[in-house]
Amino acid sequence: MPAACPRPNLRTFACLTTLALALAAPLVGQAPVQGIEALTVRNIGPAGMSGRVSAVDVVLSDPSIIFVGSATGGVFRSRDGGVSWEPIFDDQPALGIGAVAVFQPDPSIVWVGGGEGNPRNSAGVGDGIFRSRDGGDSWERVGLEGSERIHRVITHPTDPDIVWAGVMGPAWSDGEIRGVYKTVDGGDSWERVLYVDESTGVGDLVIDPSNPDRLFAAMWDYRRYPDFFHSGGPGSGLHLTEDGGATWSRLGPDEGLPEGELGRMGLAISPSDPWIVYALVEATRSELLRSDDGGRTFTTVSDRPGIAPRPFYYADLRVDPADPDRIYSLHSSAQVSTDGGETFRTMVSSSILHGDVHELWIDPTDGRHMIMGNDGGIGISWDGGDNWRFVENLTLAQFYHISLDDRVPFNVYGGLQDNGSWFGPTDVWENKGILNAHWTRVGGGDGFSVFDDASSDRWGYSMSQGGNLQTFDRLTGQRRGIRPAHPDGVDLRFNWNAALSTDPLDPSALYLGSQFVHRTRDRGASWEIISPDLTTDDPAKQRWGESGGLTTDATGAETHTTLIDISPSPLVDGVIWAGSDDGNVQVTRDDGDTWTNTVPAMTGAPETGWVADIEPSHHEPGRAWVVFDEHRRGDWTPYLFRTDDFGATWRRMGDDIPAFLLAVEEDPHEPNLVFVGTEFGLYMTLNGGTDWQRVPTIPAVPIRDLELHERDGDLVLGTHGRGVWVIDGVHALRGLAARPELADEPVHLFETGPTWLHNTAEAIGYRSTGMAMWQGATRDYGALLTIHRGAPSAEATIRVEDGMGLQVAEWTAALEPGLNRVVWDLEANDPAEGTDLADGMEVWPGRYTVTVDVEGARSSGTVEVHPDPRVPAPDRMAGRERVQALREASAQSDLALEAMRRVRLLQQSVSQVMDELSGDRADRAEALLAAIEGYQEQSAGDAAALRAPASRLRSGTGPVEPHERMLMERAATAVEALRSATDALLTGPATDFAAAMGDDLPDGFPELTPLGAGGMTP
Repeated sequence: MPAACPRPNLRTFACLTTLALALAAPLVGQAPVQGIEALTVRNIGPAGMSGRVSAVDVVLSDPSIIFVGSATGGVFRSRDGGVSWEPIFDDQPALGIGAVAVFQPDPSIVWVGGGEGNPRNSAGVGDGIFRSRDGGDSWERVGLEGSERIHRVITHPTDPDIVWAGVMGPAWSDGEIRGVYKTVDGGDSWERVLYVDESTGVGDLVIDPSNPDRLFAAMWDYRRYPDFFHSGGPGSGLHLTEDGGATWSRLGPDEGLPEGELGRMGLAISPSDPWIVYALVEATRSELLRSDDGGRTFTTVSDRPGIAPRPFYYADLRVDPADPDRIYSLHSSAQVSTDGGETFRTMVSSSILHGDVHELWIDPTDGRHMIMGNDGGIGISWDGGDNWRFVENLTLAQFYHISLDDRVPFNVYGGLQDNGSWFGPTDVWENKGILNAHWTRVGGGDGFSVFDDASSDRWGYSMSQGGNLQTFDRLTGQRRGIRPAHPDGVDLRFNWNAALSTDPLDPSALYLGSQFVHRTRDRGASWEIISPDLTTDDPAKQRWGESGGLTTDATGAETHTTLIDISPSPLVDGVIWAGSDDGNVQVTRDDGDTWTNTVPAMTGAPETGWVADIEPSHHEPGRAWVVFDEHRRGDWTPYLFRTDDFGATWRRMGDDIPAFLLAVEEDPHEPNLVFVGTEFGLYMTLNGGTDWQRVPTIPAVPIRDLELHERDGDLVLGTHGRGVWVIDGVHALRGLAARPELADEPVHLFETGPTWLHNTAEAIGYRSTGMAMWQGATRDYGALLTIHRGAPSAEATIRVEDGMGLQVAEWTAALEPGLNRVVWDLEANDPAEGTDLADGMEVWPGRYTVTVDVEGARSSGTVEVHPDPRVPAPDRMAGRERVQALREASAQSDLALEAMRRVRLLQQSVSQVMDELSGDRADRAEALLAAIEGYQEQSAGDAAALRAPASRLRSGTGPVEPHERMLMERAATAVEALRSATDALLTGPATDFAAAMGDDLPDGFPELTPLGAGGMTP
């Protein structure tokens, strides 16, 4: 496998194809973990803010079928008009989506173009064009690998084999795979029919709905750099074909386009009058143009300031299907014009639907039906945009960073692209799952790092772009800005995604990075600078104020020569690592007095690279892991380094990972277990970085951050496109990393994480939820036992014993080869005498031994069961009285069940032979059945009284309550009455019938011995 893949272009097809194939299989050199899918994976949301949507299409013959392409989260499909959604692209090698197109005459054919066409600084990437022949159930990649961004896919109106693809191409580098491509054989082959140069791709592509040979292509000359963005150049222009792409003509000032250099354009053709064509053209003075002769000439409709406010991110136009003068301009808001573009009004407030609009699908048969896609998901309107339904169950959240706290259950904190900063639970002890309402917004803007203040139960920190740091108050919701200024007035450079971190050894300390390392220990009331400028401070890379090209876009997204990672050591006080966006990896061992740039010792490190993540080791003081992310220079090579001597020497690792890397996380308990988040999913090593394998239960979504919870052993993933994912309990991976030979044993029970007793409450705010609400999966209740089984499959006996060695529970479970997950529900099952437990009762807090036996092999481990932290721990001495009462109540319930069983068998056996009897036998049978009917009427109330105490006692805690004693007294009376009535039936009419039948008793006739005396102690 190649160690590096440079920027995507025609020359790197072979490399990219090899990488794509590798995504589908584990890497060589390390055996894949068999049965890893047994480790529970949960997508916990949130969906209340959703995430960036790049494409929408609908099946016109059945509008209940909707396809949504998300910027970095794959494709979702709804079959019920947007009520429920399913991801249908998760088994593909990359989840960046630029276009979705349904072939309407046969909607089983669906096309997807990979890679979004709105190339902001955080945009993801795609990997070719895909076709489905079964409505999205399965997909096949059919070409254009290395294109990175396919912004438009247009199907022929009648011929399923003809498709045009508008390829924008790489954002961060030159690339030859750009322009308009056409297939005439359903994707088996592609011809590039329009190409300008290596820096110019398709900004828009539209087709005449009345003539499929007429297409307009807006070519866009653009480039991103880590420190700059430029839109516009000689390659930009508007092109027209009238023969399906065989030949093209470039339109210019003679046809009414602006003079001079052009940038991005948005295009739209009126469906009701295709001679009317609109073009929104970025220029020195941007203009909205209109043609009434099919694009042969254009006139300016408007060149007012703001007509094209931010074309690199949104430059789309739509025209109503029935009214050519009703047009929509999509940018920071969706705006509508009813006079052909001379005036516009905002269609919907951002308080109703998110702004930053990238897509507006309009039903060609009914212009009132629309679906809008933006940075916050989708909205659906049925009345022309007057009213909207926000779809709140599409989990497309784009996290930049995450962190965790130590609450029970623990929370995850994180910031999202254009959706602010949030925290929410990784589990809830409620019955409807993790709802959007469980998440709390604690910051605005683009959210980045968010932290709990470990020194306080009340405070936390959130940060938006440009280092805009604030505290938040959980109690009141108050926020207060605390970003520092330099005491000498030096201009501070804060990255769009500035470095922010807490200190694992000092709960009061918070670090923020500009070009310096800033530290506060009093929530921002005072700050100290503990470093010199740790960047290159290269003036050539400090031009963000000029960024944008034709349209200035100096938002701070290109602020450069800044610190983007600060990571204090969890082992040694005063050891702090810092990484910059221009290639420096600095370390101090004396709390900031002196710093050393360690990059010169890093053989193979990219020059002036982007230091995406630094992970100081939890095991060796001098060890640290460093990730460089060089996709911003068109380089998709994985760069991962490890030092064991504070950066004096470095070892490069992970060359065989087929993706560029974004983050690294070392297990806090086992040094051989390390995870990396990549643009295309999650990878791990079980041998300290020598070999790597993909974790197949996580889709190929960008993973910008990941954290292992030290107490619980859960791995939490902050994805940039699919919200937060949790892998419950990676203790088995930890065990295999420490002792690989465990995989060869017949059976092995791995360490089990802490387990909490708790009640599961009703969900907040809801009784019934319908199908349109996001409900994130909660953790299985009980102890998560992870068992590795060697071949073959077998049935295991699992036994739980308390601290005295007394059996608490026992059951059997089927084990498959590899990892298995079995959940003990914390209930006693036929417990031994002396355990202070009754059958079906939850166990007491404490340590229990679990033993797994399978075919003569045995493995044991412990489970630590903790009390519910929200309430006082149960009084075990008081509980013994309850246990004794529960046992007696259970015994009486058993007696009642036995009585009813015998009477039921009597009734069934006699009834089945009744028609065959005569004479005395028939008379005695009739008498017995009449007695049974009377018995059942008399005993109904007794049975209910007997059931009441067990149910009440099982749900309570502590001493037996007065009302429970009353129920027990009633049950004692009822059990005596039931026993007496049953014995009377058995020794009376039933015995008489048996005597009359002699040896001819019917099948199933029960024993007639009396039940015997029984009682209940109140």
